[in-house]
Amino acid sequence: MSVAALAPRSAPSQEIPVIDNPKGNFKFVKGSGPYSSGAAAHDGYEVVHAIFNPLPELWDAFDIIEGHLKSLNRPLNALCGMELRIPEALSIEGFNEFNQPYIDRLKAWGTHVDGLNPVARTNVAIAVNPVPAPSVYGFSYTIPSDYKRKTFVIAGAGELRSSKLAGSEIVSRGDTSTTGMRAKARQVLSIMDRRLEALGLTHADITQSNVYTVFDIAELMESTIMPALHEAARHGVRWHFARPPVIEIDYEMDMRGVRSEITLAG
Repeated sequence: MSVAALAPRSAPSQEIPVIDNPKGNFKFVKGSGPYSSGAAAHDGYEVVHAIFNPLPELWDAFDIIEGHLKSLNRPLNALCGMELRIPEALSIEGFNEFNQPYIDRLKAWGTHVDGLNPVARTNVAIAVNPVPAPSVYGFSYTIPSDYKRKTFVIAGAGELRSSKLAGSEIVSRGDTSTTGMRAKARQVLSIMDRRLEALGLTHADITQSNVYTVFDIAELMESTIMPALHEAARHGVRWHFARPPVIEIDYEMDMRGVRSEITLAG
């Protein structure tokens, strides 16, 4: 059974473009300007997930990532995922301003493919003990591998009806009741499923599912979130007490399927 048949949809299915990135040894789902919507390793390669402890500031992290990839004899193009942490949620205008230097840095690395950013991204604001400056929680990259299972990263997504970042596109805007949060969660789960399907993946390929919200989702875990994850529910869900990067968006998720996760000193 395909992923598309497993979760409710709030909008008709639309085919999502998938682009090959031969220099990085992965394919990616076309996203918006700041990031792709997800990436999956080519056969003969696997996605590795690295997290930092402590978290380095954003521009320092780029230098660390560059050094790490070079130490593995991997090109900068192998970078396929970034996880950012910012001090607080931003306005739409502030979010767009924040994104531009980030995009420019990746362009300078030569990572773009046909003018598109192939690197998936999650960017959230930790609610308790936040970072004092934009920082990096983790990143993902490809390495040569004989691992046979599919490995990937799905970018973070909030409860928007479309790719347009506008208040009018937010599902249950301003409603953080259980009913409102259920509608938000269903929308985001639907987005996750569409991205998985585009990359030829199923729930059985997921090893990590992350939720980012400061609102109560305890009831939703049993009624909405875990059932929609199917086999992936056996791995549980990591709940990060954090806000999505744009004010008024209240619920975000991302996913990955990996064999290896390492921790690097920031």
